[in-house]
Amino acid sequence: MDVMRLKAVLHRVLILGVIWVVLSGTQLKALVFGVAIVPAAVWLSLQLIPAQSPLRLWGLVRHIPVFIWGSLRGGVDVALRAFSPAMGLRPGWVKVPVALDDGGRVALGSELSLMPGTLSAGMRDGKLLVHLLDKDAGFKDGIPQTEAAIAAMIGQSDNAEERS
Repeated sequence: MDVMRLKAVLHRVLILGVIWVVLSGTQLKALVFGVAIVPAAVWLSLQLIPAQSPLRLWGLVRHIPVFIWGSLRGGVDVALRAFSPAMGLRPGWVKVPVALDDGGRVALGSELSLMPGTLSAGMRDGKLLVHLLDKDAGFKDGIPQTEAAIAAMIGQSDNAEERS
């Protein structure tokens, strides 16, 4: 096993293990089940998204507050729109050029779909298709920053900077 694949396995075991413990708790039954499930999930993740560059865990840790703040800010915006019909909606689609590899594109699309007001709907002609709740609300402006953060986490910062 090469060094990059070994790092990918260790990072994924750590991340999926932490997620398992957070979601299922620290009871012995949950931990025993997790010992079987986490390696299976790591194997499956490596089959679906092979290791192409090592994940930079510090970049992931630094990105968590940014993600939480974006989620809260977007959630407040969506709630205000729901309770104030005068704000109106101007839904629409945007095509965003993305310089990330396949795994990075999946991560970007997944993160955007978790953010209120945006929904990633796949790729077309090398561009990420994103549905916006309001095309004029500035949701699109945050996509390049999110891409750059993900690029930094997976060691592709140069590619994201070339696109912007």
